[in-house]
Amino acid sequence: MPNRLPLHDRHLAAGAEVDTVCDWELPVAYGSPADEYATARRKAGLVDRGHYGVLEVTGRDRATFLHALLSNEVKALAPGQGCAATLLDIHGKVQVVLFVWVLDDRILLVVPPGTARKVLEALDHYLFSEKASLRDASEETALFLLAGPEAPALLGRLASVQPPERPWSHVAATLDGVAVRLVTGDGETGGAEIWTVAAAADGARVWEALLKAGARPIGLTAVESLRIEAGTPLFGHDVDDSVLLPEIPLQRLVSYTKGCYPGQEVVVRIRDRGHVNRVLTGLVLDGDVVPSHGAEVVADSGAVGRVTSATRSLGLGRPIALAFVRRQHAGSGTAVSVRIGERTIAARVSDLPFTR
Repeated sequence: MPNRLPLHDRHLAAGAEVDTVCDWELPVAYGSPADEYATARRKAGLVDRGHYGVLEVTGRDRATFLHALLSNEVKALAPGQGCAATLLDIHGKVQVVLFVWVLDDRILLVVPPGTARKVLEALDHYLFSEKASLRDASEETALFLLAGPEAPALLGRLASVQPPERPWSHVAATLDGVAVRLVTGDGETGGAEIWTVAAAADGARVWEALLKAGARPIGLTAVESLRIEAGTPLFGHDVDDSVLLPEIPLQRLVSYTKGCYPGQEVVVRIRDRGHVNRVLTGLVLDGDVVPSHGAEVVADSGAVGRVTSATRSLGLGRPIALAFVRRQHAGSGTAVSVRIGERTIAARVSDLPFTR
C-alpha cells in the first residue's frame, strides 16, 4: 500500500484527485490544474509537503559536524538563517539535496520524501567524537509550502510577522494560536514562497487557517509545471547518486570558500581545470506529446542525452522538459529531437528558467 499524507482525508474532502507517485498518494489536482497554476502565479497556492523528511541535529558540535560534510556554508549561519546544500560521495556525486534551517538549540534538515532514514544513516557514519546527536523528527512535523506573490502578505496578516527575504531565513510565529516557523523559500516554483512548519498534531489546524485566510490548494500537476518552468531539479527524479554536482545548476548549493567536505576536490577540480560532459538544461518540444522520464534526446543520428522531467507547461501552453544533454549540444537554441516510441519529436534547447 502506498503511503498517505497525514491530511489525506482533508484533501479528498476538498475534491482532490490523487495518484501514487514514488510510493505516496498525492493530490494531483483539486479541479482545474490551470486554475491552480494561475493561483500560484497571481495569488497564493498551498501545497502539502507532509511527505518530506525532517531530521533534527543537536549538540554543541552540530554546526561544525554538518559544515564538514555538506557542500554549502553551515558553520557561519546564525539562528534564523539557512541554506540549501548537498551531501556528496567522494567522487562528487549527489547523495541527497537538502535544506538546512538553523535554530537556537538545533539544526533542522529537510530532506526529500523517502530519504530520511538513508540520510540519517549516512550522516551517522561520519559521527565519531563530535558532540552531536541525530534524530528523525519527520512524523512529528507538518510542512506546507505557500507559493505566489500574495504569500508573504497573507502570512503577514495571519501571523503578524514575515521571515526576512533572504532564502531559507526563518522566524518563529503564532498562527491561529499554533506555534509555527515561517521559512522563506528559494524560488522552487519561480516566485515568492514561504514554508510553514508546525507540529504534526497541529497540521490540520494550520492547513485550515491558511485556506480560510485566502490560500487555495494546488496539486502536483500545477506544481510540476511551476517547478519545471523554473528549472528546479527534483532529487530522485532529475538528480540522483549518478549525477555529479557540477552537472546541475549549483550556485545555491555550494560554497567555494568553506573548506573541505566529501567530494569537494572533484567539484573544485571541474571548476578550475576541466568541464563536465553533460549538463542539465531545458527543452521546448514541438507538438503536444509529453515525453516520459528517460526518453532519449538525439542529434546527428545518435543519442546525446535523456529527459528527466517533462510536463505540458501551463504557462507556455506546450510540452517542456528538463534533460541531461551532452555539453556540445547544450547551447541555448540548439536543435535536437526527443525519441517518443517509434517517433522523434523536434525540440530546441532552452536556458533555465524557461521564459514565459
